[in-house]
Amino acid sequence: MSVQERLLYQDRQLTITTAAPTGLPPVPAVALVGEIDATNSRAVAGALESIRQGTYIVVDTGKLTFVDVSGLRMLAMPTVPPSERWIRLYNVTPYQRRLLRMMGWFYQPRIHAPTPQGGRHPAV
Repeated sequence: MSVQERLLYQDRQLTITTAAPTGLPPVPAVALVGEIDATNSRAVAGALESIRQGTYIVVDTGKLTFVDVSGLRMLAMPTVPPSERWIRLYNVTPYQRRLLRMMGWFYQPRIHAPTPQGGRHPAV
């Protein structure tokens, strides 16, 4: 963890860190490392809600080694109208993107930049 990052949440499966908000207006950035499943997805949702300051937060999912449907549902917010979703996914892995598409939760306008050569989608 760098000096500017702080621990937001940690359990046996997952660590969530947050960096100081950047940009104008400032947008909180969050990194998820580990696994999200039914045992911790509710706690993760609470942790993310606790730092929500503006219209959205950016959540880096590139270091998630596993995410089940309950975790993906919490991150994708499929029951919330797209214009009201306050989580923006970043560094989405091909596996996560595939699961989002299979569930019908992939929403193209939430993508903020072209796909890099590494195959990971920058934001969903």
